[in-house]
Amino acid sequence: MSEQSWRVLIVEDDQRLAELTRDYLMANGLQVSLEGDGALAAGRILDECPDLVILDLMLPGEDGLSICRRVRPVYTGPILMLTARTDDSDQVQGLDTGADDFVCKPVHPRVLLARIHALLRRSEPLAASAASHLEFGALRVDNALREAWLQGRTIELTGAEFDLLWLLVSNAGRVLSREEIFTALRGVGYDGQDRSIDVRISRIRPRIGDDPEQPRLIKTVRNKGYLFVPEAARQLHGLARA
Repeated sequence: MSEQSWRVLIVEDDQRLAELTRDYLMANGLQVSLEGDGALAAGRILDECPDLVILDLMLPGEDGLSICRRVRPVYTGPILMLTARTDDSDQVQGLDTGADDFVCKPVHPRVLLARIHALLRRSEPLAASAASHLEFGALRVDNALREAWLQGRTIELTGAEFDLLWLLVSNAGRVLSREEIFTALRGVGYDGQDRSIDVRISRIRPRIGDDPEQPRLIKTVRNKGYLFVPEAARQLHGLARA
């Protein structure tokens, strides 16, 4: 899919901000439509199936968290959530309801565009030549199918969670800094405050059979980043399977 065919729906009740954002994104080759009423947003997302949704947190009619929660079981495209508040709990709730990224207002248009491009490119199907999969004991992660299994059972992951898991397992045995993770997944550097990676790690761990309290598979390396330990995965899953 070319950049010119990407369709974006902006759900934002600030009409001037929505129109300025639309004009900037359209000037950069995206097709953009607007929705200012939260009560109508979920229906439009499901009916139109845009390639990406920019979803404001505070909306009249229905708030962004509720909208995200309602559409996520059906809508598979990326959801980029916006908020004027800086409370970490908003970000955690947004990610928990299935948002793929979270940006605080005001955001520079070029930064927003970079986030959008990163999300859209990650959501595109991979070419067959890039197909690959990795196995660690009973854990199997397939980057071509964008699916993961534990002991033969499908692991439920959002697109962003899968991308993070694949990044970790494809770099098994190497510590990845938050800077490296942000650059790889978002195309932008780590700002030192964003907690989205930590939230996703905490959600991924129990799904791959790791202990959230004393993790052995995805370890937090203090002041450095995260490490996927292949030997621990093979040992743990091998014992579980046996």
